[in-house]
Amino acid sequence: MQYGFDEYAIIFKAMSDETRLKILAMLTKGATCACHILEEFHFTQPTLSYHMKQLTDSGLVVANKKKKWVYYSINKERMNLLHEYISKLIEPNTELL
Repeated sequence: MQYGFDEYAIIFKAMSDETRLKILAMLTKGATCACHILEEFHFTQPTLSYHMKQLTDSGLVVANKKKKWVYYSINKERMNLLHEYISKLIEPNTELL
């Protein structure tokens, strides 16, 4: 297990929102400008900032500022570790503690 349970709890909390799951799905297509996310969801910039803070604080998403825009992308390393953790949850006799 790469992280402690507290770290995985932060990740799962970030993923426990339908909007954030939709944002993650958008980001599977590649780095996406915040402006395009705003267009897709039709909510305010502060609402987007809140959701993106949850995703970046969890480490699932990386923010990259280019000039006046922020581009978001999936943190593949973090997603791979999460995948490994979930795989261990379904394997019998796996040591997680």
